[in-house]
Amino acid sequence: MHLEDLSRLLSEHPFVHGLEARHVAFLLGCASNVVFQKGDFLFREGGPADKLYLVRYGSVGLQVHFPAKGTHTFNTVGDGEVVGWSWLVEPYVARFDSVALSTVRALALDAKCLRRKCDEDHELGYQMFARIAQVMERRLHAARLQLLDVYG
Repeated sequence: MHLEDLSRLLSEHPFVHGLEARHVAFLLGCASNVVFQKGDFLFREGGPADKLYLVRYGSVGLQVHFPAKGTHTFNTVGDGEVVGWSWLVEPYVARFDSVALSTVRALALDAKCLRRKCDEDHELGYQMFARIAQVMERRLHAARLQLLDVYG
């Protein structure tokens, strides 16, 4: 994929809307275009949290495994959404499984590169943290609603 195409894909993703052009260009150095087939894992619980995925197309299931009850999908993420925030918090370990429920096309942002760029540019670091915090808030709210449905 040409750099111009990757730049366009990154610029079009909702997660980066409102970022200064210089920050988007800065993030481009961390980005790659990836494809997952149905059943492929983006990451596994306990594994390294080494990528932030900006989903362009497809569905990703966020799952936990219960030894006595099997695997439970607690959230589904789709087009225009984000998967993975553990790259931002030490010890940089995934806290759940993330599996493609369909063909998934995404931009993968390398975590070490992201952390380095956020350290170099504190405004970018703030923007990334604020955006990830919004994702976390939405996911926690969804989990709360799911718990109310199960136990309410």
